[in-house]
Amino acid sequence: MIRELSLAVLPEEDAGENILKDICARECGIPSQRISGIRKLKRSIDARSRTVRIQLKLEVYIDEPAPAKKTVKRSYPDVSAARPVLIIGCGPAGMFAALRLIELGRKPIILERGKDVRSRRRDLAALNRMHIVNPDSNYCFGEGGAGTYSDGKLYTRSTKRGDVIRILETLVAHGADENILVEAHPHIGTNKLPKIIVSMRESILNAGGEIHFNTRLTDLLTDGSGIKGVIAGSKEFTADSVILATGHSARDIFELLGRKNILIEAKPFALGVRVEHQQKLIDSIQYHTVKRHPLLPPAAYSLAEQVNGKGVFSFCMCPGGIIAPCATEPGEIVTNGWSPSKRNNPYSNSGIVVAVDEKEWQAFSKHGALAALRYQQAIEKDCFVAGGRTQAAPAQRMLDFCTNKLSPSLPETSYQPGITSYALHELLPPGIAKRLQTAFRLFERKMKGYYTNEAVLHAVESRTSSPVRIPRDKETLQHPQVKGLYPCGEGAGYAGGIVSAAIDGEKCAEALCRS
Repeated sequence: MIRELSLAVLPEEDAGENILKDICARECGIPSQRISGIRKLKRSIDARSRTVRIQLKLEVYIDEPAPAKKTVKRSYPDVSAARPVLIIGCGPAGMFAALRLIELGRKPIILERGKDVRSRRRDLAALNRMHIVNPDSNYCFGEGGAGTYSDGKLYTRSTKRGDVIRILETLVAHGADENILVEAHPHIGTNKLPKIIVSMRESILNAGGEIHFNTRLTDLLTDGSGIKGVIAGSKEFTADSVILATGHSARDIFELLGRKNILIEAKPFALGVRVEHQQKLIDSIQYHTVKRHPLLPPAAYSLAEQVNGKGVFSFCMCPGGIIAPCATEPGEIVTNGWSPSKRNNPYSNSGIVVAVDEKEWQAFSKHGALAALRYQQAIEKDCFVAGGRTQAAPAQRMLDFCTNKLSPSLPETSYQPGITSYALHELLPPGIAKRLQTAFRLFERKMKGYYTNEAVLHAVESRTSSPVRIPRDKETLQHPQVKGLYPCGEGAGYAGGIVSAAIDGEKCAEALCRS
């Protein structure tokens, strides 16, 4: 017999196999000896009360053998001689599109402007230590895309868009910990993602697919009937289907589409700052204790408020994390955050951002569909100047920001290029700054102790999503003007994170094969 149970247990009860078995036996009204095994289906942390509990959904096996531990595998057929599909971009959308195409019998040819995952590390080191921005190899561009070196959070609200479990199982099949199938907020960690990305690459290559690194798209080849191929550098690649999965920061691609009169649209996004606290403070607030229980992970938070008609919310919250420089061109500053798998750094960081629409970028309306992008770009350039024309980020203590005071000193930070004191209340657009000031005070009502001058704001958090949408037909997922062109993932405006981008990549692959 199999019983499904939902339990709320203490951390030590969750960690103790025999203790959990006894709890399940009491719940079922049977001796514990009759339980042959327990399988965790879902696990989450409930910290709403002073006693933190673990919410578990379990499968309990009674008087019958528990099944062997499930091994998640993926097998891919040889498609080396199959009809080719070009994929532009080797991020989550591109890689999952490639794997799905192989399953469906098509040959993926990925063109990636950046380097392989190992070679990217040298460029990231140069960015952090010497403030050198390589436009083709950085935190956003290169094998695995922005997801590889930006945390690996796998939580998504995209369950209506596609099969989340299928995406997670594919990651497990390529080396991710099986816990991501159980945790309510699964996380891999920046230190573990590169191996998984390499394994996915090997699956694509072993099946006869191709991946071309250091190969930047420079032109689309079209005629009256649709796509015919692409030019990347000095090479021409021919195919009648192209999945465009270039990510939210590929501004040159949006500009290329504009020059070719291929329809694109300005799109709302969000913009603000990256806020850093001491992790022990966030732990004490969220877990209602001075010291975090050793069996609990570093605490996270999620905050949102409506301020003067616009949402202000936390984005990409990284417990035990690090703030990273994510510029993709010299002369700009962009911040983001990531955590290692253990989330064991002393800092907690999160983007706190304000929803941005056409009212904010009205002054850039002459740029048409690129108006939101130019607005985003202008603020990033202003921050570069404010930071001293290096990758040092302009920064300000939280209370000083909210009371319009320049911070005479700044606390320690995880941001390696360094920070410089600046009046962010004057640097940021007034509508953004004032809403942030109000929101920080309101957040204090939800998290007492959050509003502190020991927290430091780093500017600017601007790459929350793409400021451009590439339209596509709802049924075929093709661009309405260009048959065979499939706008995909975050860069096209249809995803927001690793899982939703992966889902969209698979959807585009399936739609392409149907057509």
